[in-house]
Amino acid sequence: MKVEITLHTTYLSLGSNIPDRAANLRRAVNCITESVGTVTKQSPIYETQSWGYSDGNYLNQTIAVETALAPLQLLTTINAIESALGRVRSGKGYEARTIDIDILFYDNEILDTPQLVIPHPKIALRRFVLQPTADIAPDFVHPRIGKTIRQLLEECEDTGQCTMHNA
Repeated sequence: MKVEITLHTTYLSLGSNIPDRAANLRRAVNCITESVGTVTKQSPIYETQSWGYSDGNYLNQTIAVETALAPLQLLTTINAIESALGRVRSGKGYEARTIDIDILFYDNEILDTPQLVIPHPKIALRRFVLQPTADIAPDFVHPRIGKTIRQLLEECEDTGQCTMHNA
């Protein structure tokens, strides 16, 4: 009896503002490959100002991953990756971090639970998320808003700079 495994496309936002930021992103991508699924696309890396507080510039990237994990399994796995890479959550809101991994989209699903909201509720407000996502999925339609990533980027009121990072 053959068991079919359904693969799902998820878009993950990666960010780091604690040195070595580029190495932190590479380590996160390696861990995601090992425990989440196949990374099918990677955006360029952008340097951006911190959002919601000021504590050093971030490097940000969006990746597309094919995964067999269900959304809550995915969340548990990326939280474990963040912890393994040195992320400490103080519960005090926005703060410096070795790595931050957010689930932006999971196929075209809409999920609203106490543990997880998909699509990520602040995508349309954050240029540092929209720019790298537009690089790898410009025509992906946000399932709640009904606009493409390219359209959301064009309409974004966030004035934060996204500068391509040359490592």
